[in-house]
Amino acid sequence: MFVRRIICGVVIALAVVLIGLQGGAPPAHAQTPIPAASLSAFAQDPQVPRRTPDVIYVPTRQDVVEAMLKLAKVTKDDVVYDLGCGDGRIVVTAAKLYGARGVGIDIDPQRIREARENVEKAGVGDLVKIVEGDLFETPIGEASVVTLYLLPQLNQKLIPKLNLELKPGTRIVSHSFNMGDGWPPEQELDVDGHSVYFWTIGKKQ
Repeated sequence: MFVRRIICGVVIALAVVLIGLQGGAPPAHAQTPIPAASLSAFAQDPQVPRRTPDVIYVPTRQDVVEAMLKLAKVTKDDVVYDLGCGDGRIVVTAAKLYGARGVGIDIDPQRIREARENVEKAGVGDLVKIVEGDLFETPIGEASVVTLYLLPQLNQKLIPKLNLELKPGTRIVSHSFNMGDGWPPEQELDVDGHSVYFWTIGKKQ
């Protein structure tokens, strides 16, 4: 009887080994490894930008915002794109004052959250969309007006994208910084010490 029990134990042990060698199911307590890609996704803080923002956020004063939109002659038929939208005040103002549609683009999740909250508070969610993305990579061809508050080198880096994607007649307005000597502004405005520059996209060559 004792020998029979030993033989049964050996048979059972061999069966378990064979099942393991043939790719059988792991024991119930075993943990399935998480793929590396999933680990990196879990580790990423949703409040951390996908890359460092190009500029430190400084809000545009409301009187300058309104002067920019007025200089661009925004109407209800326009689609205003703000590249580096911050808290969304330019596209929100365009929607509230003129009934224009707006798209704000920013790479910083904190700014995106603020902008979406401001859109909701202003009640213009039917007109304004806030997009988290890289302004150099996000398509902007729908715009009839583009607003900027970046830096001189970033404005100049944007010139090829603006000329490639925007339709002839699209208006561009920049707070504080121009496009350099290669593309002088058509108009320049002073708003209590703040410069505002204006261009239009010409006919495609």
